[in-house]
Amino acid sequence: MSSRALDVDIAIVGGGMVGASLALALRGLGVRVLLIESVAAGSSAQSSFDDRTTALGNASRRIFEGLGVWPDIAPQAAAIRTIHVSDAGRFGFARLRAEEQGIEAFGYVVANRVIGRVLWEKLVAESESLVIRVPAKAEAIEIDAQGASLRVVDDAGACEDVQARLLVAADGAQSSVRAAADIDAGVEDYDQVAIVANVATDQPHGGTAYERFTPSGPLAVLPLHDGSYGVIWSCRPVDAAKLLSLDDDSYLRELQGRFGWRAGRFVRVGRRASYPLKLTRATTTFATRTVLIGNAAQALHPVAGQGFNLGLRDAAMLAEVIAHSSETDVGAPTVLKRFADWRAVDRGGVIRFTDGLVKLFASERPGMGLLRNLGLLMFDVMPPAKSALARVSAGFGGPTPRLARGLPVREAS
Repeated sequence: MSSRALDVDIAIVGGGMVGASLALALRGLGVRVLLIESVAAGSSAQSSFDDRTTALGNASRRIFEGLGVWPDIAPQAAAIRTIHVSDAGRFGFARLRAEEQGIEAFGYVVANRVIGRVLWEKLVAESESLVIRVPAKAEAIEIDAQGASLRVVDDAGACEDVQARLLVAADGAQSSVRAAADIDAGVEDYDQVAIVANVATDQPHGGTAYERFTPSGPLAVLPLHDGSYGVIWSCRPVDAAKLLSLDDDSYLRELQGRFGWRAGRFVRVGRRASYPLKLTRATTTFATRTVLIGNAAQALHPVAGQGFNLGLRDAAMLAEVIAHSSETDVGAPTVLKRFADWRAVDRGGVIRFTDGLVKLFASERPGMGLLRNLGLLMFDVMPPAKSALARVSAGFGGPTPRLARGLPVREAS
């Protein structure tokens, strides 16, 4: 077992979609960055690049344009031009059309594997100021006022001691970095499991995304670039076990019965996968020499597709704060507090929005069903409300990252 020493400005633990995006955003800022990822790029074991799909808002598209990866993602992205929201078993529904809001699309649905592959291809191609360790794990993390020390251990058992002025937790909802920094996180179990699958129908999707609220949880049916749909079916654990055990024809019949015929007849389904749904929320997004982004800071229910978009804005804003700081020390308390303050409103707003949606449509209190449906009908005829929802992808308040506005991370000097 060999031992070496490495000194960097920033160590990013976690090379999923958010961590990889941050590494790209930090290019050209004059900081030495280490990116540590435990799973080799392209591996089926990489949980961030799995069978799920992500609905990228327009702000996220602009961030990816700024990172130079959108041209390679776009050919495999499906534009969302219409959004249809309904409450199962009731009369209320709402329909939003992008053209009515003066935009080309509300967002774009892309397979996580595509996003992950493109990000890592870009990282490997442009790694002048970036040190990549993959597959490798961060161990023995210790943090004090002077910096963070950790040991990077690769698959062969080789060890590397690392000193960093800033440690970034991008390692997911069960973040080991968050634990090492002694940051608490609250976990609320929604008692739901998401069953994800790609499904073909006998009709073209026309760029329509569906969000259908059912008594057991939301059912999202999202358009994909090949003409099929990505289905995210949230349901109780006992129902999830049943759905996973069904043969393909039986699953399609269950889906048709729950969703209806708006998208046509479901005729084929791919491999099904599942994951539990919980709200994980860190009590703070920074501590001594440590900052949390993405799911390490907040892991959300997939309803309304806000989780990754929020995490991507975390990464864009952290790079911007570092780029414009007068501090030479990237891990200085003033730098980290500025990041946390600038992200607080957006973060809090998205968490309340998604959590509120889940609980509102799950409520069985007397009269709530009628109120929900009246609300959907009113929303459907109120242009100001539709315009407000169309702007959700830019964030829920606070400063909008420059990348999300189509600007470079650093202002031209």
